[in-house]
Amino acid sequence: MNNLTITSNFTNIIEQDTFIRDFNISNINQLSNNILDVDEYLTPAVVLPKYTHKPFIEANTQEIELLTLQQDCIIPVFSKDNEKTIAHQEFIDIAQECAYSIYSGETIEIPEIRVSHQIKGRTPDAIHKSAKELLEHEKTQYFERMAFIIKIPSITANIGGNTLSLTLGGVRAYNQENLYNKKSFEKFKFFIGFQNLVCCNLCVSTDGFLSEIKVSSYEELYAKILEVMQNYKAEQHLELMRDFTNYSLTEHQFAQLIGKSRLYNHLPKSQRLELPEMTFNDGQFNTIARDYYQDESFCKDEYGNINLWNVYNLFTQANKSSYIDTFLERNLNAFEFNQGICNAINGDNNYQWFLS
Repeated sequence: MNNLTITSNFTNIIEQDTFIRDFNISNINQLSNNILDVDEYLTPAVVLPKYTHKPFIEANTQEIELLTLQQDCIIPVFSKDNEKTIAHQEFIDIAQECAYSIYSGETIEIPEIRVSHQIKGRTPDAIHKSAKELLEHEKTQYFERMAFIIKIPSITANIGGNTLSLTLGGVRAYNQENLYNKKSFEKFKFFIGFQNLVCCNLCVSTDGFLSEIKVSSYEELYAKILEVMQNYKAEQHLELMRDFTNYSLTEHQFAQLIGKSRLYNHLPKSQRLELPEMTFNDGQFNTIARDYYQDESFCKDEYGNINLWNVYNLFTQANKSSYIDTFLERNLNAFEFNQGICNAINGDNNYQWFLS
């Protein structure tokens, strides 16, 4: 396995006059021990290229500040015992605490938060007013679904000429809770992986993602998130993604892939169960097909060929149209599916159907 170089600086805020060290990415998993000799690795600062900021998810979401969640949103409760839920902002705070615990010497950015499905209400004194007469202080709200990411831009890698930044984040969807009952275990989704800074697409792997964390307290959630972060094998994840650059599809193979993928959901259930899972929908495959020709960063080459790193990014780009509560699962599916296509090129029969 080749050594992978990543960049790290030892400040907790982004400053231009900083120093960074280069070290093998396997040391990411040792950062929690806080035993690295900083002076040994100090080198003059490297300024990363400037990238256009894009949302990590689009769909029907809107950006929101953490302060807005803290000050302008009510906290849902379990209605039968009036016990409060772990609020969106608490989830984000816990993730930040874990990040500062493990990556204490790194640059950790403020969270980027997206929400959807606003639930509106009003204060009791506005009970007789029509909606258009309501004053701002008489309105209440919370958001049923929330996703966030926290970037650690001092830990980066390069794949296919793209800079990737270590990133963690999570999803909370109240529609997956039974808020009409007594307080029970609450569900969260959490990941740690990388973000492609060229397109802001997220790269999620199996060992860096838990699709259902069930907890009953702040402390349990903290422990679960910490466990995911400590068990994440960043070097292995990067090696698997870098391997995508070693495989290419012809225009004919890509057309077969898109066509068969669109047929997948219409197969008889018995046949579909024999094939690897594909969770993307027709609209997303339309986006992938369009971007095969038009995407400035990941389109086909002049001969119609496209490497699987670019195919993977076409998938993760199309995934931005997913709703918050399915976003991370589809992101993981994109990674596993492209791994399968690599295997199919090498003769594995499991994914051969998508290319035949």
